[in-house]
Amino acid sequence: MKLDDEVIAHIAKILQIAILSGTDVTDGLRMMRLTEEDGILFLNEEYDANFDENVDRMLSHASEYTQDQ
Repeated sequence: MKLDDEVIAHIAKILQIAILSGTDVTDGLRMMRLTEEDGILFLNEEYDANFDENVDRMLSHASEYTQDQ
């Protein structure tokens, strides 16, 4: 099977978030959900939407925190 380019970019995002937040990258990779189609692995749409919401929420909290400082 092959990884879709979007999956590869998503793995890079997971790694970046792990570095910035000081969390273990394996936790982020374990949560990733993929869908197979014709031998290619794609990000699961529901997972992708939830991931984006979580990142937006994290950025919002970080922005609020820096404004309070």
